[in-house]
Amino acid sequence: MALRTLDSLGSLAGKRVIVRVDFNVPLKDGVITDDGRVRAALPTINHLINQGARVIACSHLGRPDGSPDPKYSLAPVAQRLSELLGKPVAFARDTVGESAHEAVAALEDGDVAVIENLRFNAGETAKDEGERGAFARQLADLGDVLVSDGFGVVHRKQASVYDLAEILPSAAGFLIEKEVDVLDRLTENPERPYTVVLGGSKVSDKLGVIEHLLPRVEKICVGGGMMYTFLAAQGSKVGKSLLEEDQIDTVKGYLAQAAERGVEFVLPVDAVMAASFSADAAHEIADADKLEETPFGAEGLGLDIGPETSTQFADAIRDSKTVFWNGPMGVFEMDAFASGTQAVAKALTEVDGLSVVGGGDSAAAVRQLGFTDDQFGHISTGGGASLEFLEGKKLPGLEVLGWS
Repeated sequence: MALRTLDSLGSLAGKRVIVRVDFNVPLKDGVITDDGRVRAALPTINHLINQGARVIACSHLGRPDGSPDPKYSLAPVAQRLSELLGKPVAFARDTVGESAHEAVAALEDGDVAVIENLRFNAGETAKDEGERGAFARQLADLGDVLVSDGFGVVHRKQASVYDLAEILPSAAGFLIEKEVDVLDRLTENPERPYTVVLGGSKVSDKLGVIEHLLPRVEKICVGGGMMYTFLAAQGSKVGKSLLEEDQIDTVKGYLAQAAERGVEFVLPVDAVMAASFSADAAHEIADADKLEETPFGAEGLGLDIGPETSTQFADAIRDSKTVFWNGPMGVFEMDAFASGTQAVAKALTEVDGLSVVGGGDSAAAVRQLGFTDDQFGHISTGGGASLEFLEGKKLPGLEVLGWS
């Protein structure tokens, strides 16, 4: 079945439209450090404004544990949304209480309000269906229809994502529609050659993706913390680098499976080894099979792929027609260990085809390193959701919108 889109809702003029967005942005001292997720919601919100809808944007932010916590307030997000829209945005100080009802009642056609963090109410994430449903019904009292546009949460069975969509007429917004279209292209008949680049800290986080994409790709490049488990599976000693010993046999199995299928695992040939996990740590480049042969010995830890590996990964990426990247190549937050991630990001901007940055830390990395969203084919707003989609899992927030 196809995803229900905005067209299925008919005219929304004068309607109270609840938009479930993903405004889970990083904050530092109450200031948004990356507004990418707010900007990603603008096409849908502007479309609704232009239709004359009364827009009620709702989202979670962080993990406030089911009760109000000022440091997780959406107030700075409402302010940023107002700046981006170029018009006032009302802010309700609660989710379904008096302030929310007053803010919604005051809306006129084309107006926008943001209600407070959904996770200030325990019902949003409750495992108990009754508790979750009760909160969803309270949310439903605020609106006439639901537009679901928070792709970062569609893998969660939460009140505003799943239960509310069963109560009100519901459809996907432009962001979810685009995410599903792009991710579907990565799994169904992708243009070839097709390369997947995986990084981040743990192999265990990526097992499902490797398993599902292995029969569909030509190359898999492995960097980040997870690379040391792959190198250990090949017999390398990795010092104090991140290592999931319980995954070594699983990794050996994937390497064997790839060899049988003619899929190339592009593994690091060198790494940046450091004396400690700090921005100013002494560090040296070491060959992948000699990681402990630095002045740091067995105490050294790998914090980035090396320059030769960066070149190999970049070449593999540029030679591809379809590339999906999820997970940094090193500790990109520290300048000394950002080169690998920078090289991968730059190569993705040069792909003659579809280049997809898979959300989460990868999306944060490309922006922090000075790249702009329009340099890539697509930057996903949902790291976990995009991975689960590519693993072939059923996502409740999409299924409830008709996707199967």
